[in-house]
Amino acid sequence: MSQSPTITDLDGQLLNRIQSSIPLNPTPFATLGKELGIDETTCLKRLNALRHELSVIRQISPIFDTHALGYQSSLVAARVPLEHLEHAASVINEHPGVSHNYQRDHEFNLWYTLAISPDSELGLDHTVAKLHELSRADSTRILPTLKLFKIGVKLNMAKTPTQSNAPKANHFTQADRMTSANTPLTTLDRNMIRVLQQDLPLIPRPFDVLASQANCSVDDLIQACQRYLERKQMRRFSAVLHHRHAGFGANAMGVWQCPEDQLDEMGKRCAAFDEVSHCYHRPAYDDLPYNLYTMVHGKTRDDALEVLKRIQQATGIENYSALWSSREFKKVRVRYFTSDEAAWEAKNAQA
Repeated sequence: MSQSPTITDLDGQLLNRIQSSIPLNPTPFATLGKELGIDETTCLKRLNALRHELSVIRQISPIFDTHALGYQSSLVAARVPLEHLEHAASVINEHPGVSHNYQRDHEFNLWYTLAISPDSELGLDHTVAKLHELSRADSTRILPTLKLFKIGVKLNMAKTPTQSNAPKANHFTQADRMTSANTPLTTLDRNMIRVLQQDLPLIPRPFDVLASQANCSVDDLIQACQRYLERKQMRRFSAVLHHRHAGFGANAMGVWQCPEDQLDEMGKRCAAFDEVSHCYHRPAYDDLPYNLYTMVHGKTRDDALEVLKRIQQATGIENYSALWSSREFKKVRVRYFTSDEAAWEAKNAQA
């Protein structure tokens, strides 16, 4: 009987490396292999195993900044009667701009992220209102980003503490987002992004496939990626992992009641923790009184709670909660500049 595949020490090094970036050249996997002391064939074999057999790699693609592409986006919290929860999740998931949708152990029990294109007829507020109606939620709260302190997931996949190749920081901040606003997208950019956003093929020359679809040379396609990185429209070109399959099963949203006059300082302190992947200032409501949001991914609940405890000690914020995700209803990359949103609006915008 054959043994089930497992994550090796080499896999851990490879996963750490590709979370930071993929080499932007015609043969990226040969370059990756050389960095790790293996040949291209071995590199591709392990990546295919991690992608298809172990389901650790969710996708390898550019990670664009939604706001930099002209989209509106927001975290949304809904309070849904338990008997309607499955229906609500299903209805919300139908919107193509919903990338994440989780059940969390809170009075507001359904949390999703929504991105709306600059071509939308409804816009963000009216789309949320329609989803509120369709989902039969008792209450829905829009929680847009008022200030971004950090976006950058990095899961250390090293097998032993002695391995030092932890993934490089993938931090993206408010300053980066402001830089990206200086360069509007052209029609050519939109067409290029439609092609680039798909999963990178695990073959020796993957950019050849994308360049053919974009009707351009490989050099032109790679130069476009470099431009989007420089403009901060692309945060990075890298791998995104399945957290749970990678061994990080504790997904905690740390929510904090921070004094308004301390938000900038406390947001920076929270963002400084390596274990924090996301940190935002969001609006507070009477029934949802938190204004500082941090995401922590741990291998166990105790790991995540320990991080939140250290954050509390560093900030001095007394009132905070850990909102745990108990079910993942949806987690995908938003596909930009497609016709899906217009089709959804045509179907649902009436009444």
